[in-house]
Amino acid sequence: MTPTPAHTTLDDWIADEAVPFSVDSPLSFSAAVDGLMASLGRCVELLGLGEALHGGEDILRLRNRLFQRLVQNHGFCAIATESSFPRAHAVNEYLAGRGPACYEDVKVAGFSHGFGRLEANRKLVEWMKSYNADPANRIKLRFHGFDSPSEMTSTDSPRGVLHFVLNYLESVDGASGREHRERIESLLGQDADWENPEAMMDPAKSIGLSPAATALRIETEELISQLRMRRPELVAKSGEGPYLEAVQYASVARQLLNYHAALAKKTEMGRRIAEGLGLRDLMMADNLDYIVSCERNRGKVLAFAHNSHLQLGRAQWQLGPHSLVWWPAGSHLREMLGKRYAVIGTAVGVSEDNGIGRPESGTLEERLTAAPGPARFIPTHLGQGFSASEVAALPVRSGSAKNQTYFPLTPQSLRDFDFLAVLDLSTYSLGGPVL
Repeated sequence: MTPTPAHTTLDDWIADEAVPFSVDSPLSFSAAVDGLMASLGRCVELLGLGEALHGGEDILRLRNRLFQRLVQNHGFCAIATESSFPRAHAVNEYLAGRGPACYEDVKVAGFSHGFGRLEANRKLVEWMKSYNADPANRIKLRFHGFDSPSEMTSTDSPRGVLHFVLNYLESVDGASGREHRERIESLLGQDADWENPEAMMDPAKSIGLSPAATALRIETEELISQLRMRRPELVAKSGEGPYLEAVQYASVARQLLNYHAALAKKTEMGRRIAEGLGLRDLMMADNLDYIVSCERNRGKVLAFAHNSHLQLGRAQWQLGPHSLVWWPAGSHLREMLGKRYAVIGTAVGVSEDNGIGRPESGTLEERLTAAPGPARFIPTHLGQGFSASEVAALPVRSGSAKNQTYFPLTPQSLRDFDFLAVLDLSTYSLGGPVL
């Protein structure tokens, strides 16, 4: 990172350091990205790009163009999105020219949260497929999901991820694999019981602490222990890559079972939901750490998710009467990777389609969009070099009654991100959340 300069006021900071660009201008955009990457330094292995809301078309266009520039000029070889970790396998098969014949065949199987319906995601995947088809591009691009295997209002059964691990073990040791499978299958029960959406709000509807679920958590721990104790033997039989993938799937199964157990706790609702959010983000961080380790010898990784998942400080969400606070994936990743993880937060001035009007006077969005645009990158220096009293006094702009995924910038945002990318406008993304 560059040395932290001192600014007399926040407006001085914006005037001195905002770098204007347009996503539609290749020259200005490329120059802005190249300058940003030079500022972050060569040590970055994982770059996060947050989105201020789900459903911002122009943020998705920014992501697509950013990934293309990072691939072409900065040694990036993979993108990881806020989508189910196991589902991404279907997208990679499509990128490699195996399996599904067209994007329509992977937009459901390859994404969670309905994100496969986003037109910008189709364009991203199709560009990656075209890039991989060019024999001049020796290092092929990969697509990853790093979210927990869940949906917005429900959580997956652990069956899928456990079956992946059992299939691996059977392929290298049939007897041991069948023995573990027999015990685990007897405890799994019906997927519908695990995936009951009412369990998100009512612990009585969750089976996460039932005797069978508790026994399944123990069996999963024993499965993980077996894999780890037998590492030299299993790697010799399968190779290191398949072994490490199986261990990661087993870890996802363990965390998914812990998440189900948290949903079943008969504690105060706000505390219970916050624990679930914290467990989900911990799983995200662990998945990203694994993804970075897989790609390390090939190139760097761009991670894309909501700002609140990738930020460095605590996440906060007011859900009705419940004030929820938890440590997001970005905070874990900064501890795990240090400056090898850097993150850009995004903000928008106006998005009428998403119910976001003009920002109020004095807010960060109002000050930032006053700088030349239509978009700009600006380093935050993690809140250093600014007047603490001026930062603390910053008003927070109005949210959106139309799109509940929109979170405005706050004074904490200057410490939550290494850079901000601020867009004047954003339309609604085709296939985005129901408004």
